[in-house]
Amino acid sequence: MKKSTFILFLVIITSNAFSQVERSSELYKTILAQDSLLFNVGFNTCDISQFEKILSENFEFTHDLDSISNKKQFIQTLRKNLCESPSTYQSRRELILESFEVFPLYKGKKIYGALQTGRHRFYETTVGQKESYASSARFTHIWTIEKGVWKLSKGISYDHQETDIANYNSPNFDNEIEIEKWLQDLKVPAVGIGYISNGKVTEVKVYGEIARGTPAPYNTLFNVASLTKPITAIVTLKLVSDGKWNLDEPICNYWTDPDVINDPFAKKLTTRHILSHQTGFSNWRGNNDDGKLHFEFEPGTKYQYSGEGFEYLRMAIEKKFNKSLDQLAHELIFDPLRMSETEFVWSTSIDSTRFAIGYNAEGAPYEVVKNNTSNAADNLITTVEDYSVFLSSIMDGKDLSEKVKSEMISHQVATKKNKYFGLGFEIYDFGNGDYAISHGGSDEGCQTIVFMIPSTKQGIVIFTNADQGYLVYEKILLHYFGEYGQKIIDIETK
Repeated sequence: MKKSTFILFLVIITSNAFSQVERSSELYKTILAQDSLLFNVGFNTCDISQFEKILSENFEFTHDLDSISNKKQFIQTLRKNLCESPSTYQSRRELILESFEVFPLYKGKKIYGALQTGRHRFYETTVGQKESYASSARFTHIWTIEKGVWKLSKGISYDHQETDIANYNSPNFDNEIEIEKWLQDLKVPAVGIGYISNGKVTEVKVYGEIARGTPAPYNTLFNVASLTKPITAIVTLKLVSDGKWNLDEPICNYWTDPDVINDPFAKKLTTRHILSHQTGFSNWRGNNDDGKLHFEFEPGTKYQYSGEGFEYLRMAIEKKFNKSLDQLAHELIFDPLRMSETEFVWSTSIDSTRFAIGYNAEGAPYEVVKNNTSNAADNLITTVEDYSVFLSSIMDGKDLSEKVKSEMISHQVATKKNKYFGLGFEIYDFGNGDYAISHGGSDEGCQTIVFMIPSTKQGIVIFTNADQGYLVYEKILLHYFGEYGQKIIDIETK
């Protein structure tokens, strides 16, 4: 056994002596992003240049079914066995996220690297055949900082099995190369997908680029537009469940917008009206000729989507509790769920190098807007994983009373045939008591949507960074939800 391999072996068997870092730590996020660039961008698409950039010049790889190789030998083998004939054979690696662990490596008090361990599975595709499961294995990587840049210096792949060591079968969005081409054809730079099975987040995928020439890492940060509203809604419904807020109390008891202070309808406006989009407000006051807020009809008499309503609610809640919406969201949602990558306000904690820039239909980028105040209806910054965790918590519903949960999914107002707004979410009625819960988001350079199916405990998160990002929805829904996906499409198109 080579000395370096023996040292690596000692590191592996004694890794419990290190302290595993939290998923919310910067080191964890950094190594997860490096893993994504190595496999999702490099291995899965046979981009040899990624390996050239990421592997240390002193890289050494050990495989339990093969020999030890250096960087040159490893790349030659990769190119010959996997990449020379992609038209006849392809291999795809998938990380088993729950197995992913990161341990810091110190020299004195300074981190010089990290040890990464986990499990992954591999799928193979041959020409004319569907993708099929191939094997699973454990892996350990040592990452080191070389001249300020993270490099993979050592890797070991072991415990290869033809059966899935995770004992876990979830749908996978197949064939990464085809997906990348599909996105290019649609002019959608990046798409992020989170899948929930049996109420748990089981799959997180991010494809494409966050900017031209910059691959999208696993923990890409997206502006999710109106998917901000469900966060505000759940903050409110948690307060209602705790008896600290009332759905049907007039909002004017805490705050009234100066534009409507003399309008008698202001005394009738309630939280129920706001969460079900029956306020009587336009979407944004800036769209009105005079730029001011108006009641266009009596609250509670019909549906009209309004971001202004959610901002109105924010002002009232902040007034009563003397806390910002951002503070309340952290206390009630983000911190308990460890959503460390989710923010209402652009701050120094946001890693702009992982932010997905928005693009228009012609492929031109929009200017990145860094909001400095909370908006209850728009501009939340988050990752696919964080929002998927949030979605799974809603399906779990532990922090909401039974009465509030029932109100949330009730048909407060019809928006079209078999489609309704509940409290904070849209309801797709499939009949016979079966339904889906949903919300979408749309801004310049941003199209996002989520769905939950309580009867099967499935959920899907779809984030894109393009005006035409909605073009990916149908294929993804059909792939993950099958018949339920078709039912959702039928309600939307009929």
